[in-house]
Amino acid sequence: MKAQSNKISGQPVICQLMSFVPPELVKQAADKFGADRYYKTMPAYKQLVYMLYGVVTKTPSLNSLCKSLLFLDGKLSHLGISQLPALSTLADANAERDSEVFKTLYTLLLIHYESELKNSYFNSPVNYEAPSEKVFRFDSTTFTLFLDILKGAGRNPINGKKKGGIKAHCLLPFNSRVPSLVHLSEAAKNDRDFLGQLEVVAGNIYIFDKGYINYKLYADWTKKSVFFVTRMKENATYTVISEDKKIDVLEAINCGGIIKDQIVELSLGHNVEGVRLRLVTYKDPLTGKVLQFLTNLFDYKASTIAMLYKCRWGIEPFFKQIKQNFEVGYFYSDSSNGIETQIWITLIANLIFTIIHQRVQEAEQFTTIVATTRANMGSFVCMISILKRTRLNKYDRDNEIVQLQIFEIQRGGVFQTKKENTLNSS
Repeated sequence: MKAQSNKISGQPVICQLMSFVPPELVKQAADKFGADRYYKTMPAYKQLVYMLYGVVTKTPSLNSLCKSLLFLDGKLSHLGISQLPALSTLADANAERDSEVFKTLYTLLLIHYESELKNSYFNSPVNYEAPSEKVFRFDSTTFTLFLDILKGAGRNPINGKKKGGIKAHCLLPFNSRVPSLVHLSEAAKNDRDFLGQLEVVAGNIYIFDKGYINYKLYADWTKKSVFFVTRMKENATYTVISEDKKIDVLEAINCGGIIKDQIVELSLGHNVEGVRLRLVTYKDPLTGKVLQFLTNLFDYKASTIAMLYKCRWGIEPFFKQIKQNFEVGYFYSDSSNGIETQIWITLIANLIFTIIHQRVQEAEQFTTIVATTRANMGSFVCMISILKRTRLNKYDRDNEIVQLQIFEIQRGGVFQTKKENTLNSS
């Protein structure tokens, strides 16, 4: 007898994805804002299902999304959905339901999966001098809009109107692959505004680029034992207070490494005491580029400061992952609220697939998992079971319908093999 298959699931893939979102968390987020009060046919849970389907399948328009849902042919009944949405109903929900509902849901999911999202296999940046659970990176990425809904960055073009844009500032822990905090703003808004809104924690180390320069805030953080590593601006003026004379400057210039390690004072204005910080000058041995890092970490090795900043680049693959795998090139709403809703649901989708990626022990690449899921949203295949297999055995590749084997004992009817039919007819 053929080995029993575990490829088949009792629910389609879209329902398997939604199993990672506890309905009680959706209700908790919706109740906080009274979001379901005036949406009897489109509660937050249904909107989440439809929009999740859209961003994962990268459906290019809201009309296409509503029509694509028809191909599921009643399979959403597993989620308690017996009637598919009208185009206008889903459009109204995107435009009018507060996007804070899905922002809150994202936060609740972070708490729910906290232990899984913190990966123990992430090591400390350098020789365990900087504990990985204390290191946070943040940066921003911009989503271009075809309409000037949210003010875009840069100058207005000579011909035509400037496109709008929305910026996502993300705080990514070093020991996690999903951001612990996301702040959405107009693309034209200065990055320094986000720096002032960030709720920092004493003892943590925050790594960011020179677009977030704010000397007064650096002085405040230093007093509160909040640490940071950033780049020094090229036109910055400062006074050198002291310098490490033990560094072999000539060797560093020729081979790469730490060139200077200085204590400097940056001016905060007239009649205001300046802030003393550490300035580490480093030459990249591969590119030959000379970089200057500004920090208030006075006790760490200079090489640790350089490597900490290098770890900041780990946030760039996250931005690339979001934009490559989910639908954020086309937005299903022309309102700022609807655009923010889609981004929050995209972040929720990314969180779900990150959990799946870790549960299958990274047997497949993240992109492969999303692409495979995208192509089989209506299939009853057991997604986790398939993804865990690095190589399929002969039973996994056998397309015979396993359920029909229950008739083998009866030996008759349409389930009889061709060989047996031939013998009986003779």
